[in-house]
This record gives sequence, C-alpha cells and structure tokens, in this order.
Amino acid sequence: MPRRDGSRAGPTPVPERSVLDACGDASIPEMGVVEQEWETDPIPTDEVRGHAADAVAALELATVPDGGEVAVGAGSRGIANVPDIVGGVVDGLRERGHDPFVFPAMGSHGGATAEGQRRMLESLGMTEDTLGCEIRATMDTVVVGETADRGVAVHVDANAAAADAIVPVNRVKPHTDFEGEVESGLAKMLVVGMGKQRGAKTAHSWAADWSFRDMLPEIASLLLAELPVAGGVAVVEDERDDTAVIEGVPSSELLDREAELLELAYDRLPTLPFDEVDVLVVDRMGKDISGAGLDTNVIGRRVYGNEPEPETPDVKRIFVRGLTPASHGNATGAGSADLIHADLFEEADLHDMLMNTVTAGTLRSAHVPPAVETDRAGLLACLSTIGVESLDAPRVVRVRDTMRLERIEASPALLEEAGERDDLRVVSEAEPVKFEGGQFAEDVLDA
Repeated sequence: MPRRDGSRAGPTPVPERSVLDACGDASIPEMGVVEQEWETDPIPTDEVRGHAADAVAALELATVPDGGEVAVGAGSRGIANVPDIVGGVVDGLRERGHDPFVFPAMGSHGGATAEGQRRMLESLGMTEDTLGCEIRATMDTVVVGETADRGVAVHVDANAAAADAIVPVNRVKPHTDFEGEVESGLAKMLVVGMGKQRGAKTAHSWAADWSFRDMLPEIASLLLAELPVAGGVAVVEDERDDTAVIEGVPSSELLDREAELLELAYDRLPTLPFDEVDVLVVDRMGKDISGAGLDTNVIGRRVYGNEPEPETPDVKRIFVRGLTPASHGNATGAGSADLIHADLFEEADLHDMLMNTVTAGTLRSAHVPPAVETDRAGLLACLSTIGVESLDAPRVVRVRDTMRLERIEASPALLEEAGERDDLRVVSEAEPVKFEGGQFAEDVLDA
C-alpha cells in the first residue's frame, strides 16, 4: 500500500501457501453461470442527450435573465451516459438563452481538492469539450442559512451560489447508508454534493444524531427557499444500469417528485437473486459503482453504525478482488469485505479513503481487511470459515460488481435453485474453476 510520496511500508499480502496450509482440506466447488431475466426498455444511447435537453423545459427558469448564468451540478457517481445527460442539460439551457457552466457537486470526493474533483469529472467523460461549457471547480463555500431547530450552518459551493440559477443533475436511487422518503438523488446532491467538503462534513457529522432521513428534506427545503434552484434533472436507471428515465423536476415539486422516483428506482434496483449466500466474490468495487464502493443494498451490509442493515441478503463472507480505475485509489467501502485481493490492497490510497470517510462519518468503511496473494487463497479462506454444515453444499456467488448483476457465477446448490425459478436462467452447468498461478483463468461474466 503506497504512502503519499510513493514509498512503501507496512504489511504485505498473505502468500497463497500460508492460506493453503491454514485451510487444510477446504475445497472449491464447481461453478456455473446464471442470468437474471429482466424486461427493460432503456432510452436509446444516441437519444439520451436530446432527452436531457428536452427535460430542461420542465424547470422553473422564467426569472433567469437572458444570458444569465446557470450552475449545473454534476457528481462523481458512475451514472450511465452521464456526459451526454449533463451535456444535454447544458444544451437545453443554452437553447433557452442562458449561459450554463458545470460545477462538481460531489462533497469531498477527489481528495477534497478542486483539481481532484475536476479530474473525477474527466475520468467520467465530462470535460469542457464533451459538455460544451466551462467547468468551474472550487472547494470554497458560502453559508446561506442555518437550520431552524439545531442551528446547523448550511454550506454551498461559492460558484453555484453566485449563479442566477442552479440545476443539479443526478441519478435517483436507494442510498447505501439509510432509508427515507428521499435518499440518493437531487436533494442529496444539493445538501451534500453542493456543500463541498465543509458542507458534506457538517451533514455527515450531524447525521449521527439527526438521521439523514430527516436531515436531507429539511436542509434541502432551506436551500430551495434561499437559493435560485430552478429544479433538477433526475435520472433513473434500469436493472442493467441503462438510462430508463430522464426527467426535469421543477423546484416547487422537487422533494415530492423525487420520493416518487425513488419508489421506481427501488423497483428497478438490481440485486442478488439469492437471499442466502455463503461466499460472495466481487471482481471490482469503486466509487463509480456505488458511493459505498460496494452497494450495501446488494451485499446486505452497512458500515454506517446507527442505521439498521438490510433484511436481505444474508452473506457470510465477502472477497473483493479489485478497484475500478475511476476510483483513483479511493477504496472506501473495503471495510465491508472480509478479505481483499493483493491487487486491491496495492491500489488503495489511504489518504483519499480517510478524507472521504472522515467527511462521511463512516470510518469503518475505510478499514483495510486482510489481503491475500491470489484468488484461490481468497476463496479458500472464505470457504474454510463459513461453518462445517455449509461446506456440504456451499452457496457461492461471483459477480462483476454490485451494479452489474444480470450475469453471475453460482455453485451447484444455487444452480439447482435457479433451475426451478422463472426469473432465472441457467446458462452453463457447473465446471471446475480454472486457475493460472492461483488467479482466475477465465472471465465468464462478460461473455
């Protein structure tokens, strides 16, 4: 694990030989492939930008002068087609005679620096050329008010606060830390993302005493009253993480409509098709996959201490193999795993992880689990700790990540169950897992 200066020190991944010696007679089950049967109707990719431009018509822009500046908030999440969606909003605003610019609305992400946040946008395909407008990145904030009962100062990106109008663009989806009428979406981008590091830190610090389910609507209401928020452009994705809905939501309806869109997002949320899993292998985690690195609604674990965990699924052991390039070393969420691969261990940037989790108040999500040298070592270590009875027919699942769950690998116990269900299709029967040098030799998940 690198220091900030590039040097190395501290623990190293556990060699495979040590794990094999410790696990004794534990064996790896054969694996087959299962697909979930989903019916989806996404917006065609080549029409996304036009849909986003059309969504601007629903926003409350009547008081914005000709040529007035409109701040368009863009986040750090891995939203499908996000350059075209944000670029389309820019197009729609310019068509109406306004002067849009994009600002990073991502709290403390990007190492809590303006340049880091600009790089985050670029890694997601959002540059001044692709968006068709200026990107203004700053960590400077202004305080626009205080909450009524608690007197909490509400911070806002200084560039956004100075604009003639503000338009957040975000995906509406279930949050990874809490459940409420509004979760991850437009309101959260206004409160946390637009608040930059200071605002995000304030919100997350108070969340331990004042749950996000109550905080977000109250602070969002204050922002809607104090700032020229014209509304937002909401996105809902389907089970395949394709763009299903792009909708302009006026400021006067923002909280109510977002709550309705959240219900739709819950219906379309991809999840594991099995409620009980002994070992879950995840090929990659990352900030572009979920704010928690691993979507807690998928793995059934939350690291935010004062919120209950999801009722399902029940996963005994989690082994994570890698980190997405777009995460830039931010392996926040690794603390949800039981074991990680040496590749993930090598990529993890403790500085960015700590900055993110101090801001979010979720230090446990930055914990670094034991790292193992090979995939075989990780699987065997997990299998050897699930209990004797489970070893008779272990329920093992391997997924690409917690966002892409249409195609998964499954052990024979789960293949048998899948064969009896209408919502699942067995693509290939169980075969021995192939390794090269202890690492997975085949990738059947992208086939």
